[in-house]
Amino acid sequence: MVQNQARHRIGILGAGNIFGRYVEGLRTFPELEVVRVADVDTARAKQAADEYGIPAWGDGDQLLDDDSVEIVVNITPPQFHAKTVISALEAGKHVYVEKPLAPTVEEAREVLDAVGRSAALLGSAPDTFLGSSVQTARHAIDTGLIGEAVGATAFVRSSRSETWHPDPRAFYGPGGGPVLDMGPYYLAALINCLGPVAQVSAATRIGAPARKVTSPGRVVDEVTVEVATHASATLTFASGVIGTTLMSFDVWDTELPRIEIYGTEGTLALPNPNFFDGDVRLKRHGDAEWRVLTPVTELFGAVDTPEQHRRGLGVRDLAGAIGGGPHRATPQFAFHVLDVLASFETSQREKRFVTPESSCERPEPRPVH
Repeated sequence: MVQNQARHRIGILGAGNIFGRYVEGLRTFPELEVVRVADVDTARAKQAADEYGIPAWGDGDQLLDDDSVEIVVNITPPQFHAKTVISALEAGKHVYVEKPLAPTVEEAREVLDAVGRSAALLGSAPDTFLGSSVQTARHAIDTGLIGEAVGATAFVRSSRSETWHPDPRAFYGPGGGPVLDMGPYYLAALINCLGPVAQVSAATRIGAPARKVTSPGRVVDEVTVEVATHASATLTFASGVIGTTLMSFDVWDTELPRIEIYGTEGTLALPNPNFFDGDVRLKRHGDAEWRVLTPVTELFGAVDTPEQHRRGLGVRDLAGAIGGGPHRATPQFAFHVLDVLASFETSQREKRFVTPESSCERPEPRPVH
Protein backbone atom coordinates (compact mmCIF):
# COMPACT_ATOMS: atom_id res chain seq x y z
CA MET A 1 0.00 0.00 0.00
CA VAL A 2 1.17 3.55 -0.72
CA GLN A 3 1.10 4.62 2.92
CA ASN A 4 3.62 1.90 3.87
CA GLN A 5 6.29 3.02 1.39
CA ALA A 6 7.72 5.97 3.33
CA ARG A 7 8.48 6.85 6.93
CA HIS A 8 6.78 9.95 8.31
CA ARG A 9 8.16 11.88 11.28
CA ILE A 10 5.52 13.29 13.60
CA GLY A 11 5.42 16.04 16.20
CA ILE A 12 2.48 16.09 18.61
CA LEU A 13 1.20 19.49 19.71
CA GLY A 14 -0.49 19.13 23.09
CA ALA A 15 0.48 16.80 25.93
CA GLY A 16 -2.91 16.56 27.60
CA ASN A 17 -5.32 13.79 28.46
CA ILE A 18 -5.37 11.97 25.09
CA PHE A 19 -1.65 12.29 24.32
CA GLY A 20 -0.87 8.73 25.37
CA ARG A 21 -3.72 7.36 23.29
CA TYR A 22 -2.21 8.92 20.18
CA VAL A 23 1.33 7.74 20.90
CA GLU A 24 0.14 4.18 21.50
CA GLY A 25 -2.01 4.21 18.37
CA LEU A 26 0.61 5.76 16.11
CA ARG A 27 3.20 3.23 17.24
CA THR A 28 1.10 0.42 15.77
CA PHE A 29 2.12 1.70 12.32
CA PRO A 30 5.81 1.17 11.46
CA GLU A 31 5.76 4.01 8.93
CA LEU A 32 4.82 6.60 11.59
CA GLU A 33 7.47 7.83 14.04
CA VAL A 34 6.78 10.30 16.87
CA VAL A 35 9.92 12.41 17.23
CA ARG A 36 8.79 15.48 19.21
CA VAL A 37 6.15 16.60 21.69
CA ALA A 38 5.22 20.24 22.32
CA ASP A 39 3.02 21.94 24.87
CA VAL A 40 2.46 25.47 26.16
CA ASP A 41 3.57 23.94 29.47
CA THR A 42 7.07 22.76 28.52
CA ALA A 43 7.46 20.88 31.80
CA ARG A 44 4.47 18.77 30.82
CA ALA A 45 5.98 18.26 27.36
CA LYS A 46 9.23 17.02 28.94
CA GLN A 47 7.33 14.70 31.26
CA ALA A 48 5.43 13.25 28.29
CA ALA A 49 8.63 12.84 26.27
CA ASP A 50 10.35 11.05 29.15
CA GLU A 51 7.38 8.77 29.79
CA TYR A 52 7.06 7.64 26.19
CA GLY A 53 10.69 7.79 25.09
CA ILE A 54 10.25 10.64 22.60
CA PRO A 55 13.60 12.26 21.75
CA ALA A 56 12.64 15.95 21.55
CA TRP A 57 10.29 18.23 23.46
CA GLY A 58 9.59 21.94 23.84
CA ASP A 59 6.99 24.56 22.95
CA GLY A 60 4.91 24.99 19.82
CA ASP A 61 7.33 27.36 18.09
CA GLN A 62 10.15 24.87 18.52
CA LEU A 63 8.00 22.16 16.98
CA LEU A 64 7.24 24.31 13.92
CA ASP A 65 10.93 25.22 13.59
CA ASP A 66 11.97 21.55 13.62
CA ASP A 67 12.70 20.65 10.00
CA SER A 68 12.67 16.94 10.82
CA VAL A 69 8.94 17.07 11.66
CA GLU A 70 6.79 16.41 8.60
CA ILE A 71 3.36 15.99 10.23
CA VAL A 72 1.97 17.95 13.18
CA VAL A 73 -0.71 16.10 15.15
CA ASN A 74 -2.70 18.85 16.86
CA ILE A 75 -4.48 17.72 20.03
CA THR A 76 -4.76 21.12 21.69
CA PRO A 77 -8.13 22.18 23.20
CA PRO A 78 -10.77 23.07 20.56
CA GLN A 79 -10.57 26.85 21.13
CA PHE A 80 -6.97 26.77 19.88
CA HIS A 81 -7.48 24.56 16.83
CA ALA A 82 -7.91 27.21 14.14
CA LYS A 83 -4.94 29.36 15.15
CA THR A 84 -2.55 26.46 15.65
CA VAL A 85 -3.59 24.63 12.49
CA ILE A 86 -3.13 27.75 10.37
CA SER A 87 0.29 28.43 11.94
CA ALA A 88 1.44 24.87 11.22
CA LEU A 89 0.22 24.99 7.61
CA GLU A 90 1.98 28.31 7.10
CA ALA A 91 5.15 26.69 8.45
CA GLY A 92 4.88 24.10 5.69
CA LYS A 93 3.79 21.21 7.90
CA HIS A 94 1.14 18.68 7.07
CA VAL A 95 -1.39 18.70 9.92
CA TYR A 96 -3.82 16.32 11.52
CA VAL A 97 -6.17 17.98 14.03
CA GLU A 98 -8.49 16.55 16.63
CA LYS A 99 -12.18 17.30 16.34
CA PRO A 100 -13.82 19.67 15.94
CA LEU A 101 -11.96 21.26 13.05
CA ALA A 102 -12.55 24.57 14.88
CA PRO A 103 -15.01 25.63 17.59
CA THR A 104 -17.11 27.67 15.13
CA VAL A 105 -18.01 27.44 11.46
CA GLU A 106 -16.49 30.88 10.89
CA GLU A 107 -13.10 29.82 12.27
CA ALA A 108 -13.30 26.53 10.38
CA ARG A 109 -13.83 28.46 7.16
CA GLU A 110 -10.60 30.36 7.89
CA VAL A 111 -8.86 27.00 8.26
CA LEU A 112 -10.18 25.88 4.85
CA ASP A 113 -8.92 29.13 3.34
CA ALA A 114 -5.47 28.41 4.81
CA VAL A 115 -5.57 24.91 3.33
CA GLY A 116 -6.28 26.46 -0.06
CA ARG A 117 -3.17 28.66 0.25
CA SER A 118 -0.90 25.84 1.39
CA ALA A 119 0.85 23.03 -0.43
CA ALA A 120 0.53 20.97 2.74
CA LEU A 121 -2.36 18.64 3.52
CA LEU A 122 -4.77 18.79 6.44
CA GLY A 123 -6.52 15.81 7.95
CA SER A 124 -9.07 16.01 10.73
CA ALA A 125 -10.88 13.89 13.26
CA PRO A 126 -13.27 12.30 13.63
CA ASP A 127 -11.53 9.35 12.03
CA THR A 128 -13.31 6.48 13.75
CA PHE A 129 -15.41 6.05 10.60
CA LEU A 130 -12.23 4.57 9.11
CA GLY A 131 -12.43 1.68 11.56
CA SER A 132 -13.77 -1.77 10.80
CA SER A 133 -17.25 -1.24 12.29
CA VAL A 134 -18.36 1.75 10.18
CA GLN A 135 -16.53 0.42 7.12
CA THR A 136 -18.40 -2.87 7.52
CA ALA A 137 -21.73 -1.05 7.82
CA ARG A 138 -20.89 1.05 4.76
CA HIS A 139 -20.06 -2.09 2.77
CA ALA A 140 -23.34 -3.71 3.84
CA ILE A 141 -25.30 -0.68 2.63
CA ASP A 142 -23.36 -0.36 -0.62
CA THR A 143 -23.87 -4.05 -1.44
CA GLY A 144 -27.62 -3.85 -0.81
CA LEU A 145 -27.92 -5.95 2.34
CA ILE A 146 -30.64 -3.68 3.78
CA GLY A 147 -32.11 -2.61 0.45
CA GLU A 148 -32.60 1.13 0.03
CA ALA A 149 -31.71 3.12 3.14
CA VAL A 150 -34.76 4.94 4.49
CA GLY A 151 -33.99 6.12 8.03
CA ALA A 152 -31.41 6.19 10.79
CA THR A 153 -31.15 6.87 14.51
CA ALA A 154 -28.19 8.00 16.60
CA PHE A 155 -28.15 8.34 20.37
CA VAL A 156 -25.32 10.04 22.29
CA ARG A 157 -25.35 9.51 26.02
CA SER A 158 -23.18 11.19 28.66
CA SER A 159 -19.55 10.13 28.91
CA ARG A 160 -19.73 11.21 32.57
CA SER A 161 -16.56 13.25 32.07
CA GLU A 162 -16.93 14.88 35.48
CA THR A 163 -16.27 11.46 37.05
CA TRP A 164 -12.99 10.69 35.22
CA HIS A 165 -11.49 13.84 33.65
CA PRO A 166 -9.38 15.98 36.01
CA ASP A 167 -10.57 19.21 34.33
CA PRO A 168 -13.85 18.73 32.43
CA ARG A 169 -14.50 22.44 31.86
CA ALA A 170 -13.85 22.12 28.11
CA PHE A 171 -16.73 19.63 27.86
CA TYR A 172 -19.16 22.29 29.12
CA GLY A 173 -17.68 25.42 27.51
CA PRO A 174 -17.56 26.85 23.95
CA GLY A 175 -16.66 24.12 21.49
CA GLY A 176 -17.92 21.48 23.92
CA GLY A 177 -21.26 19.99 24.86
CA PRO A 178 -22.52 16.66 23.54
CA VAL A 179 -23.15 18.02 20.05
CA LEU A 180 -19.55 19.10 19.39
CA ASP A 181 -17.82 16.68 21.76
CA MET A 182 -19.41 13.33 20.90
CA GLY A 183 -21.68 14.31 18.02
CA PRO A 184 -18.88 14.34 15.42
CA TYR A 185 -18.24 10.61 15.84
CA TYR A 186 -21.89 9.73 15.29
CA LEU A 187 -22.47 12.15 12.44
CA ALA A 188 -19.26 11.16 10.65
CA ALA A 189 -20.40 7.54 10.78
CA LEU A 190 -23.79 8.47 9.31
CA ILE A 191 -22.34 10.70 6.57
CA ASN A 192 -19.82 8.02 5.62
CA CYS A 193 -22.67 5.52 5.29
CA LEU A 194 -25.45 7.72 3.91
CA GLY A 195 -23.88 10.84 2.37
CA PRO A 196 -24.17 14.56 3.22
CA VAL A 197 -26.95 16.22 5.21
CA ALA A 198 -29.25 18.66 3.40
CA GLN A 199 -31.52 19.94 6.19
CA VAL A 200 -31.56 20.17 10.01
CA SER A 201 -34.35 20.80 12.51
CA ALA A 202 -33.30 20.81 16.17
CA ALA A 203 -34.18 21.74 19.73
CA THR A 204 -31.53 22.19 22.44
CA ARG A 205 -31.33 23.15 26.12
CA ILE A 206 -29.11 23.17 29.18
CA GLY A 207 -29.95 20.52 31.78
CA ALA A 208 -28.28 21.03 35.16
CA PRO A 209 -26.54 24.45 35.02
CA ALA A 210 -23.61 23.30 37.18
CA ARG A 211 -21.84 19.92 37.36
CA LYS A 212 -20.05 18.54 40.42
CA VAL A 213 -16.62 17.13 39.56
CA THR A 214 -15.72 13.92 41.38
CA SER A 215 -12.78 12.66 39.30
CA PRO A 216 -9.54 11.61 41.02
CA GLY A 217 -6.87 14.33 40.81
CA ARG A 218 -9.44 16.96 39.82
CA VAL A 219 -8.34 20.58 39.50
CA VAL A 220 -11.86 21.98 39.91
CA ASP A 221 -14.76 20.90 42.11
CA GLU A 222 -17.58 22.28 39.97
CA VAL A 223 -18.14 23.28 36.37
CA THR A 224 -20.51 25.99 35.19
CA VAL A 225 -22.34 24.92 32.03
CA GLU A 226 -22.08 27.36 29.11
CA VAL A 227 -23.46 25.28 26.23
CA ALA A 228 -26.51 23.14 25.54
CA THR A 229 -26.22 19.72 27.17
CA HIS A 230 -29.32 18.11 25.62
CA ALA A 231 -30.19 18.23 21.92
CA SER A 232 -32.67 16.47 19.67
CA ALA A 233 -32.62 16.84 15.90
CA THR A 234 -34.09 15.54 12.67
CA LEU A 235 -31.60 15.29 9.82
CA THR A 236 -32.67 15.01 6.19
CA PHE A 237 -29.86 13.60 4.09
CA ALA A 238 -29.40 14.61 0.47
CA SER A 239 -30.16 11.00 -0.44
CA GLY A 240 -33.61 11.32 1.13
CA VAL A 241 -32.79 9.30 4.27
CA ILE A 242 -34.32 10.80 7.43
CA GLY A 243 -32.23 10.60 10.60
CA THR A 244 -33.28 11.11 14.21
CA THR A 245 -30.64 12.07 16.79
CA LEU A 246 -30.49 12.58 20.55
CA MET A 247 -27.25 14.00 21.95
CA SER A 248 -27.16 14.52 25.69
CA PHE A 249 -24.85 14.93 28.68
CA ASP A 250 -27.96 14.64 30.86
CA VAL A 251 -28.72 11.05 29.86
CA TRP A 252 -26.52 8.79 31.98
CA ASP A 253 -28.50 5.59 31.60
CA THR A 254 -30.46 4.35 28.60
CA GLU A 255 -31.33 1.23 26.66
CA LEU A 256 -31.32 3.06 23.33
CA PRO A 257 -28.96 1.81 20.59
CA ARG A 258 -25.89 3.78 19.53
CA ILE A 259 -26.68 3.89 15.79
CA GLU A 260 -29.22 2.00 13.70
CA ILE A 261 -29.79 2.32 9.95
CA TYR A 262 -33.10 1.15 8.49
CA GLY A 263 -33.62 -0.03 4.92
CA THR A 264 -36.41 -1.43 2.80
CA GLU A 265 -35.05 -4.95 3.37
CA GLY A 266 -33.44 -4.89 6.79
CA THR A 267 -31.75 -3.07 9.68
CA LEU A 268 -28.12 -2.50 10.67
CA ALA A 269 -27.06 -1.91 14.29
CA LEU A 270 -23.68 -0.22 14.79
CA PRO A 271 -21.54 -0.14 17.96
CA ASN A 272 -20.16 2.95 19.72
CA PRO A 273 -18.68 5.14 16.95
CA ASN A 274 -16.20 6.65 19.42
CA PHE A 275 -14.31 3.38 18.92
CA PHE A 276 -12.91 1.95 15.70
CA ASP A 277 -14.06 -1.63 16.01
CA GLY A 278 -17.00 -3.62 17.31
CA ASP A 279 -19.82 -5.89 16.20
CA VAL A 280 -22.04 -4.69 13.37
CA ARG A 281 -25.30 -6.61 13.44
CA LEU A 282 -27.74 -7.21 10.58
CA LYS A 283 -31.33 -8.39 10.63
CA ARG A 284 -32.98 -8.71 7.25
CA HIS A 285 -36.75 -8.81 6.96
CA GLY A 286 -37.82 -12.37 7.63
CA ASP A 287 -34.73 -13.30 9.65
CA ALA A 288 -35.45 -14.85 13.02
CA GLU A 289 -32.27 -13.56 14.65
CA TRP A 290 -29.69 -10.81 14.32
CA ARG A 291 -26.33 -11.89 12.89
CA VAL A 292 -22.92 -10.32 13.32
CA LEU A 293 -21.24 -9.32 10.06
CA THR A 294 -17.64 -10.29 9.42
CA PRO A 295 -15.45 -7.14 9.47
CA VAL A 296 -14.44 -6.08 5.96
CA THR A 297 -11.20 -4.39 7.12
CA GLU A 298 -8.57 -5.28 9.70
CA LEU A 299 -9.19 -4.25 13.32
CA PHE A 300 -7.35 -1.24 14.77
CA GLY A 301 -7.49 -2.81 18.23
CA ALA A 302 -8.97 -5.73 20.11
CA VAL A 303 -12.69 -5.22 20.76
CA ASP A 304 -13.78 -4.55 24.35
CA THR A 305 -10.22 -3.82 25.49
CA PRO A 306 -8.33 -0.57 26.23
CA GLU A 307 -6.88 -0.81 22.72
CA GLN A 308 -10.14 0.77 21.51
CA HIS A 309 -9.13 4.00 23.25
CA ARG A 310 -6.12 4.39 20.94
CA ARG A 311 -6.08 7.05 18.26
CA GLY A 312 -4.15 7.54 15.03
CA LEU A 313 -5.90 5.86 12.10
CA GLY A 314 -6.67 9.30 10.62
CA VAL A 315 -2.98 10.22 10.84
CA ARG A 316 -2.15 7.10 8.89
CA ASP A 317 -4.80 8.12 6.35
CA LEU A 318 -3.10 11.53 6.03
CA ALA A 319 0.32 9.91 5.64
CA GLY A 320 -1.05 7.75 2.85
CA ALA A 321 -2.46 10.83 1.11
CA ILE A 322 0.93 12.55 1.35
CA GLY A 323 2.27 9.55 -0.56
CA GLY A 324 -0.40 9.87 -3.23
CA GLY A 325 -3.08 7.60 -1.80
CA PRO A 326 -6.75 8.46 -1.20
CA HIS A 327 -7.50 11.02 1.52
CA ARG A 328 -10.65 10.17 3.45
CA ALA A 329 -10.56 12.21 6.69
CA THR A 330 -10.39 15.47 4.76
CA PRO A 331 -10.99 19.01 6.03
CA GLN A 332 -14.01 19.28 3.73
CA PHE A 333 -15.56 16.21 5.36
CA ALA A 334 -14.77 17.58 8.85
CA PHE A 335 -16.16 21.00 7.90
CA HIS A 336 -19.46 19.49 6.78
CA VAL A 337 -19.71 17.55 10.05
CA LEU A 338 -19.13 20.78 12.01
CA ASP A 339 -21.48 22.78 9.78
CA VAL A 340 -24.32 20.32 10.32
CA LEU A 341 -23.78 20.15 14.09
CA ALA A 342 -23.57 23.94 14.37
CA SER A 343 -26.94 24.05 12.60
CA PHE A 344 -28.52 22.50 15.69
CA GLU A 345 -28.07 25.69 17.68
CA THR A 346 -29.09 27.87 14.73
CA SER A 347 -32.29 25.87 14.35
CA GLN A 348 -33.03 26.20 18.08
CA ARG A 349 -32.30 29.92 18.17
CA GLU A 350 -34.18 30.85 15.00
CA LYS A 351 -36.96 28.24 15.31
CA ARG A 352 -36.63 27.04 11.74
CA PHE A 353 -35.27 24.37 9.43
CA VAL A 354 -31.63 25.04 8.54
CA THR A 355 -29.89 24.17 5.29
CA PRO A 356 -26.16 23.68 5.95
CA GLU A 357 -23.96 25.86 3.76
CA SER A 358 -21.62 22.97 2.96
CA SER A 359 -21.75 19.52 1.48
CA CYS A 360 -19.16 16.81 0.90
CA GLU A 361 -18.52 13.60 -0.95
CA ARG A 362 -18.79 10.29 0.82
CA PRO A 363 -15.19 9.26 1.58
CA GLU A 364 -13.72 6.48 -0.49
CA PRO A 365 -14.18 3.17 1.32
CA ARG A 366 -11.11 1.45 2.70
CA PRO A 367 -10.09 -1.64 0.74
CA VAL A 368 -11.98 -4.80 1.65
CA HIS A 369 -9.62 -7.52 2.87
